[in-house]
Amino acid sequence: MKNLIPLLLLCISTLTFSQQDLFIPRDILAAYENGTRSLNGKPGAEYWQNSGEYKIKAEVIPEEILLNGFEEVTYYNNSPDTLKQIVIRLYQNIMRAGVTRDFNFSSEGLTQGIMIKKITLDDEEINIKDKKYYYDYGTVAFIKLADPLQPKSEIKFKFEWSFEIPFKEKIRMGAYDSTSFFIAYWYPQIAVYDDINGWDEYAYTGYQEMYNDFSDYEVEISVPNNFAVWSTGELRNPENVLTDKYLNRYLKAQTSDQVINIVDSLEVKTEQIFKSTNEKNVWKYSAQNISDFAFAMSDRYLWDAVNVVVDSSSMRRVFIEAVYQKDTEDFYHVAKFSKQIIQYFSFEMPGIAYPFYGLTAFNSGRRGGGMEFPMMINDGNSSSLNASLRLTAHEIAHQYFPFYTGTNEKRYAFMDEGWAVFLPFDFQEKNTDDGRDRRISTVLNYQNFAGKETEIPPMIPS
Repeated sequence: MKNLIPLLLLCISTLTFSQQDLFIPRDILAAYENGTRSLNGKPGAEYWQNSGEYKIKAEVIPEEILLNGFEEVTYYNNSPDTLKQIVIRLYQNIMRAGVTRDFNFSSEGLTQGIMIKKITLDDEEINIKDKKYYYDYGTVAFIKLADPLQPKSEIKFKFEWSFEIPFKEKIRMGAYDSTSFFIAYWYPQIAVYDDINGWDEYAYTGYQEMYNDFSDYEVEISVPNNFAVWSTGELRNPENVLTDKYLNRYLKAQTSDQVINIVDSLEVKTEQIFKSTNEKNVWKYSAQNISDFAFAMSDRYLWDAVNVVVDSSSMRRVFIEAVYQKDTEDFYHVAKFSKQIIQYFSFEMPGIAYPFYGLTAFNSGRRGGGMEFPMMINDGNSSSLNASLRLTAHEIAHQYFPFYTGTNEKRYAFMDEGWAVFLPFDFQEKNTDDGRDRRISTVLNYQNFAGKETEIPPMIPS
């Protein structure tokens, strides 16, 4: 009889849980039971998020395709847990030899990844050569805390580092010519610690993308005085980096409903656009409550800007920029496209005012494809204006998913990409004239593998 008791309990348990309408993974079920999440999708009464304040100074040396960085970060443990370690992301380590990647690289394209020079914790230097205190595994690093970080408390780190900007092999960022760069995945970033999985220790291997805390950033970017810098956030010192003629255009664009050519094709290499009192200019940007930070720079890009109202009650405006190579014909229209797209998202679908200060569309100069970062998109050249509009709409849609909603692309990429395809359907249909129906083409693409062995449920970890 005693041997039947465990079997009987198993049967009762199975019958009980089989009455549920949907399967709930036990780690997520625990979050409901702990009160951090709720079944209606709203945050639970005990919900929390950790966050940080990043102060970064970066110097880019174009002739060496090198970035040097210094960073101070204050990390806030808003959780009820005592943290015995801090997990750090070093995304550029994906470029190192021997690191796991989702695709092959040529040996000539490899770099040394992020080269950490110094880490201090609350002003005490960490011995980064002693694995008792620090070690990295691919794109993830671990800092062991001698004094664990208590709940509702904070900790301060300083990092000094450098890395070679990828040039021959690139994943969504890098040097696109000798003086044009898009910089992302570039600074030591504290990983997410959440109420379901604890520390996010997933390595970055190339395909999976974003899951970050919402943090505040103050960033200073030092470049030679003939370069412009465009970035996540708001430019805080335009008067210190732009000569009067171009400063006036920049300021005019802040409230203009028409696209302003801040730098046009006749001026880009012939006029003095930037202040030259010093050998280098420091461009200062800041942003609050965002999930990541990226920037771009060039000495040869054209620069358009325009403004758009996204909330009729508050009359809040969004600043839109497009920066691109002279011979990229479709990008001459991208500032206008971006304005129309942001209006559509703000007032029609999803009908939520664009949530950030601005949007910069950077042209990589490659053929096709794009990538999103908070307030930045990095898009290639398109074969037609119709294709350019579709690509721009898709990448801007990502500003809502994942950057506004904070979705975890590392686990649930179906959600992020699904919404970014769906949100602009109506806009794309109304504003293109090549007869392509995005809904139909999406269905046809799905039918290629629907019902086959390779089709898997979307709601599984990416």
